[in-house]
Amino acid sequence: MTHTIAILFILICAASVAMMMVPATGAEAEAGAAGPQVGHMVYFKLKDASGAARARLVAACKLLLTGHEGTVYFAAGTLAGDMKRPVNDQDFDVALHIVFASKEAHDKYQDHPRHLKFVEENRENWEKVRVFDSYILPVAAAH
Repeated sequence: MTHTIAILFILICAASVAMMMVPATGAEAEAGAAGPQVGHMVYFKLKDASGAARARLVAACKLLLTGHEGTVYFAAGTLAGDMKRPVNDQDFDVALHIVFASKEAHDKYQDHPRHLKFVEENRENWEKVRVFDSYILPVAAAH
């Protein structure tokens, strides 16, 4: 009986080690190889929060902040003022959402002349800017 238990223990250990050595597949492998993406969310509170000023900032975002290398997703828009649940933060006028493929892509964007031009041309009307950067892993598409 002791001999049988010892053999079972060895087989279980061998199976556990073999399972740990199986390479990741699909989205799990892609995320691990590329590292996490970076979600870069920026919320602008404007000194002049008129509809025209908001539209100008959204247009500037689209002109100067799109098409950067490593951008996975881009969107810019205005506060959804009709969304008034207690948890909705209403302390901004324009939101910018960019997802970068990597931290390196995010860092290149930060130093890019078009990004610097955007800041220089628009900061005069910024009362407050809040930036939320996070590491994110994309979810594999459902089939």
